[in-house]
This record gives sequence, C-alpha cells and structure tokens, in this order.
Amino acid sequence: MSVVDLARFMDDLATESGQAILPFFRAAFGMDDKGHGGTFDPVTEADRAAEVILRGLIRRSFPTHGILGEEFGSENLDAECVWVLDPIDGTRAFIAGLPTWGTLIGLTRHGVPVRGLMHQPFLGERFSGDGATARMRSSRGERILRARRGTVLKHALLATTDPRLFADGPERDGFTAIEAAVRMSRYGTDCYAYCMLAAGQVDLVVEAGLKPYDIVALIPIVEGAGGVITAWDGGPAAAGGRIVAAGDRALHVEALRLLNP
Repeated sequence: MSVVDLARFMDDLATESGQAILPFFRAAFGMDDKGHGGTFDPVTEADRAAEVILRGLIRRSFPTHGILGEEFGSENLDAECVWVLDPIDGTRAFIAGLPTWGTLIGLTRHGVPVRGLMHQPFLGERFSGDGATARMRSSRGERILRARRGTVLKHALLATTDPRLFADGPERDGFTAIEAAVRMSRYGTDCYAYCMLAAGQVDLVVEAGLKPYDIVALIPIVEGAGGVITAWDGGPAAAGGRIVAAGDRALHVEALRLLNP
C-alpha cells in the first residue's frame, strides 16, 4: 500500500470509529471500572464499540498485521507491522463531557512507531504524523505543525494528565521539581497535550504509568513536528511508562536533568 493509500485508510479508521463514539459523548451510557486496588480505571460502551470497528477494518484490509488495543488485548504481535489502538484516550474527560479525549491510531514497523493519528471527532480535529512531518486538519482547513523552539524552562508551559498519577518517591519528586521550574502548568490534557505540543502551544509534557497504546500514535506526531519524545531515562518512548516530550531539544535536556537528579 502506498503512503497516500495508508493515510487514506487511517482517515477511514478515524471516521468510522468517530461515528461509533460520538452518540455516547455527553449522553447516558454504560460504564465499567477495570481498576484494581481502589484505582478508578473506567471503560465505556463507546471504548469497546470503537475498538471493535477499528479491529474489524484492520483485519479485513491487513490480515497479516498485528493489533494491540487497550480493550481487547493483542494478536499477532510478532508481525512486521502492528497497529496500536486506544479508542478513547482520556476516558475520564469523556465521562465528564470535556473534549480533551481522542482516538489514537498508531502503526509500528519492526517495533518502531512510523505513523500516528489522533482524532477528536467532537471538535472535528485530526492530528497526524509520520516522524518527518505532522499535520492538523479541521473545519478551518489543514496546516503543517511545528513545535515551539527556543523556550527555556522558566518560560515553559507544562502539561500532564493528573499529578496524582505520579508514584510517591523519586517519580513524584521529579515531577514536582520540573513543575516548580516552569512558568505555568495545565492538568487533564491526556493525548491532547502532545498534539498541542506539536502545534506549538505547549512546551513540555511529562507523564508516568503509560501503556504503549497511550503513546505510540503520538510519537510520529511529536517527532514530525520537530519535537522530542523519550522515556525519562532518554530511551525510546514506545513502550510507555514514564514519558517526557518537549518542543525544543535543549528544553528536553533541561527536563531530563530535573527528572533524573
């Protein structure tokens, strides 16, 4: 399949999953808690319906590809190409009626993220990237994304989903140190923060406890916009865990220094 055809197929995935999700947004729907040990980890009917659609379309078009999804596990992970899916990243925001959630559709080749798309169907926004370029498409048209350069730490805007998700000890201490050093921080951003970093609105994103389906689709978007995204130890981000993304390489170095004293 050509690059153009692959991009069109990912657009089709976004369109079909979005149509499945939107009837549930800001409406009454069923919800389960899949958390353990008192941690609330919600999953909705919309999550499951969208992932079923995504998996069905991928299986029909690419029967030899693998799939890793949040709701229905993995299949054929030893394939050369594996799709990594999160039907609703930001389920808590979805439940609260806040449009900072999105559908994440990522593709890896030999374990390396090569294409990613974040779809926010309520706002009609799609962010996509291939590691070399990144774009945003909405009702206002399409534009190339460029991460903000030249921002020093004391002037940076930091985003994270929830500071309470950092474990007590060095992990929380690292986040506290970096938050104290920046100009402003924003919470509750989920996948939207990485897209805003790619768009030049946010300078830093710091997270912990992520799974591959939370981050794989976002890596080609951030890198395609010229940003940097790694684990806290500076290694690859695709496995999830502790993640730091920056619009500027020097800023990323400053962030790693504070996260790893």
